[in-house]
Amino acid sequence: MRSVFKSLLCGAAALAMSFAGHAGAADAYPAKPVTLIVPWAAGGSTDILARVLSEHLTKSLGQPVIVDNKPGASGNIGSAMVARAQPDGYTLLIGSMSTHAMNPALMANMPFKGVDDFTPLGLLAYVTNTMVVNPSVPASNVKELIAYAKANPGKLAYASAGPGSTNHLSAVLFEKMAGVQMLHVPYKGGAPAVVDTVAGQTQLLFSAGTQTLPHVKGGKLKLLAVTEAKRSPLLPNVPTVGETIPGYELSVWYGAFGPKNMPADLVARLNREINRVMTLPEVKAKMDAIGVETATSTPQEFGKILRRDADRYGKLIKDLGIHGE
Repeated sequence: MRSVFKSLLCGAAALAMSFAGHAGAADAYPAKPVTLIVPWAAGGSTDILARVLSEHLTKSLGQPVIVDNKPGASGNIGSAMVARAQPDGYTLLIGSMSTHAMNPALMANMPFKGVDDFTPLGLLAYVTNTMVVNPSVPASNVKELIAYAKANPGKLAYASAGPGSTNHLSAVLFEKMAGVQMLHVPYKGGAPAVVDTVAGQTQLLFSAGTQTLPHVKGGKLKLLAVTEAKRSPLLPNVPTVGETIPGYELSVWYGAFGPKNMPADLVARLNREINRVMTLPEVKAKMDAIGVETATSTPQEFGKILRRDADRYGKLIKDLGIHGE
């Protein structure tokens, strides 16, 4: 009897120690530097966001949070590195709607599953996605642009950063819902697409405000609308495309991810830290200045956004037969 009782006591003590160790895991984290992978080149809005986040997380976590740019394959190279990493919180990712909701439908040989191979940690920001035209286009709003496109079928040329890019999908969705036919002119990146729209080689472009708004301010492009579901607080006087075409929406977001199967307490800790940074006035002001609207969420809320967009845009991409490069 004594031996049975002793065994039960030992088992209970071991179980208690196990729970205590698990409960303290998030408190002990991090014990070494954390790598924050950005799957695009340095200098863009995602990179700026990552460096602002890393600066403040370094202070609050007490360990360096190092930004590591791993560009290539439309964000897939860096994202795949995180998908294959240990779920210990030391390798994290700044992902986007394109890497996680669009690429899996666009590309045949994906190195990861956009939804299932990651742990959503929290929403970070929305990029103001603008609809702009060259000043030569005789349209000052979306309704006038639709009328012009219908009067000139196949002649209104729109630029994109390539087949399957956010620019391309925004325009294809517009064509479908507005009932117009336009000419797609793909480029190898967003910068040359902006340059040629400014020059008048193409007439229409859907692109992040970080790329278009300086040209709008300089009078080289006309801003007609934004593509989000509601007006951007950064551009409150600019209508949405959906105000003319009910149901039209394309919101471009950035979020923080870890590998799948991260411990729940560690996810909660990182979510608290990330949300705190995104609500700092100095962070909001810095991101506002480049046309990026900061945001916060729980991991569960961000997971729902991810699944919703993966289903919605994945179906649209497949239905329209769009293929990435």
